[in-house]
Amino acid sequence: MVIKNTNKICIIIPAYNEAKVIKDVILSLKKVFRRSSIKYTIVVINDGSTDNTSSVAKSTGAIVINHLLNMGPGRATATGLYYAKKYGYSTAATIDGDGQHSPRDLIKGIKILQKEKIDLLIGNRLKKANDMSLNKRFGNLILSYFTYLVFGVKITDSQSGLRIYSKKAIDNLKWHSSGYEFCSEMLWRAKQENLMISDYPIKAIYTSYSKQKGQNNWNAINIIKSIIKHRLVEIFG
Repeated sequence: MVIKNTNKICIIIPAYNEAKVIKDVILSLKKVFRRSSIKYTIVVINDGSTDNTSSVAKSTGAIVINHLLNMGPGRATATGLYYAKKYGYSTAATIDGDGQHSPRDLIKGIKILQKEKIDLLIGNRLKKANDMSLNKRFGNLILSYFTYLVFGVKITDSQSGLRIYSKKAIDNLKWHSSGYEFCSEMLWRAKQENLMISDYPIKAIYTSYSKQKGQNNWNAINIIKSIIKHRLVEIFG
């Protein structure tokens, strides 16, 4: 029998080779959430890591789901949301596994989503982007522009990994992309499902480690190509 978790938050952490920091990420979440009244479950999607991400995450008490192969952040996120749907969570959230996101920002976003009846809430790093490199900031703005141009969804930081999902979003969001382009495609699919989309300011935590992770501007070109391809297939396919 499947136990429903309608009063809990499912915190999903897609992770690929994050053994160096994943324990600190999880323990930081637990420390901050213990001080709140929010009940939660932490689920790590180990996306075919070649290091010991899985065993380190398990040592903290987190639930770990392992992909045998590296399938990409889009597929890892989909696996996490499938888990949240299967076990009846009313709210889910995704954060990056590199320690970039503040648990306090996550709590703030959960309260905003539940209070304002939003379905998909994006953490906007660009409103507090003092620590973000100019190259990364420029790349994010370009990708957000293309997301608006191609899909008609206007979100300033379309590539942010901190996202919070309502029950409606958990049950209905589906996308095809497996790479980082899923960030933009998710917004498009949310629009197609008539989900309420919004954003709120967060402060990203940039360390020498986290700066090496995620997307770069060369990858942004490939993402733009993929975004255009998906849109053309949708129109003409």
